[in-house]
This record gives sequence, C-alpha cells and structure tokens, in this order.
Amino acid sequence: MQNLSVNEVIEFALNIERNGKAFYESALERDNLEDNARELITMLRDEEIGHEKYFKTLRDSEDLAELVDPDGWEMTSSYLDSIIKAHIFNKEGSSIKLATDAKDTAEIIKFAMQFEKDTLLYFHTLYAETKEVKAQKAIFNIIKEEMKHLKKLQDISKEI
Repeated sequence: MQNLSVNEVIEFALNIERNGKAFYESALERDNLEDNARELITMLRDEEIGHEKYFKTLRDSEDLAELVDPDGWEMTSSYLDSIIKAHIFNKEGSSIKLATDAKDTAEIIKFAMQFEKDTLLYFHTLYAETKEVKAQKAIFNIIKEEMKHLKKLQDISKEI
C-alpha cells in the first residue's frame, strides 16, 4: 500500500461516495419512510454528492499526468470499487445497510454516523500505510471532510 498515488486514493474516496449515494437513493425508494427520515436520507445522499465533487478537486494536473495508461487505470478503478463494495457496503451488518433499513430517524442517524466512523477508520489506516506525500495530503483532506460530515450528523442527533 506504500506506493498509492493520489489518483488511487481519490478513486477509493470517490467509490465510497458513489456507493454511499446509491445506498441512500435505494433507501429513498422505501414506502414506509416518515417525512423527516426522507429529508434526512436526502440530505445524506446530497452530502455524498458534494463529497464526490470535492474529492475530484483534490486531484491536481501534475498527478493526473502520471496516468499514462487510461485502460489500465480503468481496470484498477474497477478493482478498487469492488474492494470497497465488499468491505464497506456489502458486508453483513454494515452500517450503511443498517442505515438504509433503519426503522426511524434516530436509527438512521446512528447507523449513518457509524458509516462515517467506518469510513474514517478506513482512511486513517490508509494514511498510516501510505508513504507518498501527495497521497497523504489527499487522504488528510478526505479525513477532514469526512469528520465535518460526522460532526454534522452528531449535531443532528442531539436535536432529535
């Protein structure tokens, strides 16, 4: 893991955000959601969309120029996506699955906060294992953004 590039780090983050968005969108299809739960899930989905846009800005032109084999990168991106789906989203009892199946708003927030904590743990581990300075900087920025999201959820949970 020591040789991760900024692009690989960003791709991990983007895949997490895309998958989070997809899960929240599937949760919005539920017929049994109360209005405040629907608003919360919509906000969570929109946060994932905002994170995806922000994480794309973390790439700089110098690092993108290092991608000399776009076909190889596409395969790598697909591989990274499958790792994230298997370990963060599709794992039995994953917090994101629990959040989308939650019975009420408080439970949605509880599991959404756990999802953010899981994501933070993932990126803290990635940061500790990554030696490339630009990749570390990108991971640090991702961690800061995810921490803001967790704080927002904590504030919402206090209001309920």
